[in-house]
Amino acid sequence: MNATNIETILAVGFALAVVIIILKSARIVPQRSNYVIERLGKYSRTLDSGFHILIPFIDKVAYQHILKEEVIDVERQACVTRDNIQVGINGVLYIQVVDAHKASYGINDYRYAASQLAQTTMRSVIGQTDLDKTFEERARINEIVVQALDEAAAPWGIKVLRYEISDIELPMSIKDALEQQMRAERERRAAIAKSEGERQAMINVSEGHKQEVINLSEAEKQKQINEAEGRAREIELIAEATAEGLGKIAQAIQQPGGQDAVSLRVAEQYVKEFGNLAKESNTLILPAQLADIGSAVAGLTEIIKKKS
Repeated sequence: MNATNIETILAVGFALAVVIIILKSARIVPQRSNYVIERLGKYSRTLDSGFHILIPFIDKVAYQHILKEEVIDVERQACVTRDNIQVGINGVLYIQVVDAHKASYGINDYRYAASQLAQTTMRSVIGQTDLDKTFEERARINEIVVQALDEAAAPWGIKVLRYEISDIELPMSIKDALEQQMRAERERRAAIAKSEGERQAMINVSEGHKQEVINLSEAEKQKQINEAEGRAREIELIAEATAEGLGKIAQAIQQPGGQDAVSLRVAEQYVKEFGNLAKESNTLILPAQLADIGSAVAGLTEIIKKKS
């Protein structure tokens, strides 16, 4: 191997070493990420997003953390309620790294630790809650778990944002009992609704009858008033007509020949009425002075004169 070849190999090796050094020293941290740098095995600094230069073979990236919100599935676990009912509960935990240094050195695996702590806290909270309240107070239970986890995870550089119970599994016997209870409750509500409907229907019918009676009585009352007013008006008109007729008769009597006309009229009425009596009955009672019609007419005419 001549000297030229040796120089070429050395140049290539030097170039490779330069490339490796550049790759080892240059670091680009993505947005919403933190890199924890150790120098000779000891924490040195935390790199934010952007371009950074490290000392080759002395500095190294020990931990990489994403600062975005993470979702951790908390596995199903068996819990016993305060009224001694065993239920299976799983949930979802939302956390976020807020301090990369604490997340790197505060705990070995913060995701596993947070999941285990969520299960432990959930068992404790469920143990203090009755089964019925477990379904009704999910929001309160979630809030208690978040508060407990957040306090415990503060030294780990973790912020616990939310915890949601995703499912509550009940034993088959409890499911059957709850279904029977719900069915009985639905039947009870249906019976109440039916009775309320019937009660309201009866009230409506009675109100209708009541209103019908009132309307009929008002109509009868108005009818009687109208008839009375009609009769009163009739009597009034008859009286006025009678008075007017009598007035005219009185005037006619004062005229020449009026007395004779009155006598003739009285005689006609006298004979007519006796004729009517003979038509209505087989038995006829005659006045003692029937033969003296002229005297009777004269008597009546004299009475009319006195009245006029």
